[in-house]
Amino acid sequence: MNPRTVNDLAEKLPMTGEPPADHAPEQRRHHGFDWWGELKGLFWLILAVLGFHSFIAKPFYIPSESMLPGLEVGDRLVVSKFAYGWSFVSPTLPNPAAIFRGAVLHQPVDSWSFQLPAWHGRVWGAMPKRGDVVIVTPPGQTSDYIKRVIGLPGDTLEVRGGVVVLNGTPVTRGPIHFKDLPVDQNATCDPWQYPEARITRADGVTVCRLPIVTETLPNGRRFDTVELGSSPGDYYGPIRIPPQHLFLMGDNRDRSADSRFALGGSEKGLGGPVPWENIGGRAEFITFSVDGTATLNPLSWFGSLRSGRTGVSLHPQEVVSKEQR
Repeated sequence: MNPRTVNDLAEKLPMTGEPPADHAPEQRRHHGFDWWGELKGLFWLILAVLGFHSFIAKPFYIPSESMLPGLEVGDRLVVSKFAYGWSFVSPTLPNPAAIFRGAVLHQPVDSWSFQLPAWHGRVWGAMPKRGDVVIVTPPGQTSDYIKRVIGLPGDTLEVRGGVVVLNGTPVTRGPIHFKDLPVDQNATCDPWQYPEARITRADGVTVCRLPIVTETLPNGRRFDTVELGSSPGDYYGPIRIPPQHLFLMGDNRDRSADSRFALGGSEKGLGGPVPWENIGGRAEFITFSVDGTATLNPLSWFGSLRSGRTGVSLHPQEVVSKEQR
């Protein structure tokens, strides 16, 4: 090798095993934890999640039996936030105080979120259809209900002997038939609520055998309701539904606090037709369902899943109606 080339290389290489002085500050910077960078990343992640929950879709947990037989306690749903546009109930804004009381102190709280001040109207608003299953926040409250849209603005509605009458015409009802729902820790088939419904079949399985009536609304949308006999909600109205209001009912007609009952108080109803601004979204499908046996042990989680409910659509079946011909 040319001696001059060797000398040139020697001048470029460091005299010791240490890295060049110019690189030392950069290496020292990597030794510390970048707290500020991590906090910024966490902030943007939380903002993205809240934005998705507020404007696109959010999960929803079924806490009551008011929508039996289609929805059971323990079902987890996806609710689309954009189906009807956005209103003051749409944004998801966490309330740290409520989260602490509910998650740490185990105190009852209506909601873990703040609610924006009420305003009229919706951004890019669309009116729900008859038969849609919707999330609603009752006026002046923060808790969410899940109900079905039965009456639209301008409708005359009444209930006579448990039969819904829309604009003078009774809603079409099929014959009573029975449906067996599995009994578990989330679906106990309380004898006080469902007298004589809890039975053990010949195959040894304990079920809740409920009387079912299939209703078909004027637009041809069909769904099942539970018919338990006489109850306080069997007679209501007639009323005329105001503009920009909706009349909501649960499918478990005799065990549902809905538009037929007074707002809050002991009845815990919706207080009649609700403003469409209070609709928080449309229920789309069930993501999964649990039977209440899960514990803190992760091994118990898969065993608590109910089979056959993942992916079930919550849109009612549609048949050709007189309105559509």
